[in-house]
Amino acid sequence: MATRTQKLAQPKPNRLRYPDRRSVYWLDELPPETGSTTKTELTPCWSELCRSKKFCTQVALSPIWEVSEWALRAVASDRLCSLAQPRAPAAGWQPNRPLLAPLNRATQTSVATTRICQLAQPKRRLVLEGPGHKSKPVPVTHIPCKASAHIELLATPKHDHPKFEGEHSACWLVSRAARNYSASQRLLELSSPKERKALFEGYDPYIVSRAAHSASPSPRIQQLCLPLPRKCSSN
Repeated sequence: MATRTQKLAQPKPNRLRYPDRRSVYWLDELPPETGSTTKTELTPCWSELCRSKKFCTQVALSPIWEVSEWALRAVASDRLCSLAQPRAPAAGWQPNRPLLAPLNRATQTSVATTRICQLAQPKRRLVLEGPGHKSKPVPVTHIPCKASAHIELLATPKHDHPKFEGEHSACWLVSRAARNYSASQRLLELSSPKERKALFEGYDPYIVSRAAHSASPSPRIQQLCLPLPRKCSSN
């Protein structure tokens, strides 16, 4: 009799030699071959779905068809007549409007002011000259034109205020009172830098404060300090 180790040492049978097995489960032994097989009966719905589709062989009808007698005698309602009306254009729509409107005579004969002529001049561009590539601004010449009084008023620079004393000098004289002033003790204390110490520098954990020496416990603290009655022995 073969032992368990000898059985496990045997190679497994090749099940792919029988691809037409009758069972979907993996069996230790092949099922016996029988002549009869399972027959499947189709339902009427399945039989209808198995049929091939019928292609339409009918000739397409003409897009022109005869109008029925009832359609010829039909009378349209007021609502149908209102819907059949074409849509009116917008209120501001102008038919055959030209792309460029003609200029009037006032625009054609207008004279540009000095400010407009100044704004019409091109901007100054830097011109590179010589090996050093030094930039030199190109002066712009203004075309003299007649300007209105309002334009001349806006072009006039603003005047300084009557009480304007000009720019102050960066250096000024120090008064005699400021030179003879003596700082107070509080001012000297505030002007001195703040002393910074380490985190636990000068800290003694064993020092008892004066308030702790004179403190008296409350009744609740005395009650909490006593041991539990169940832990006290009767002896």
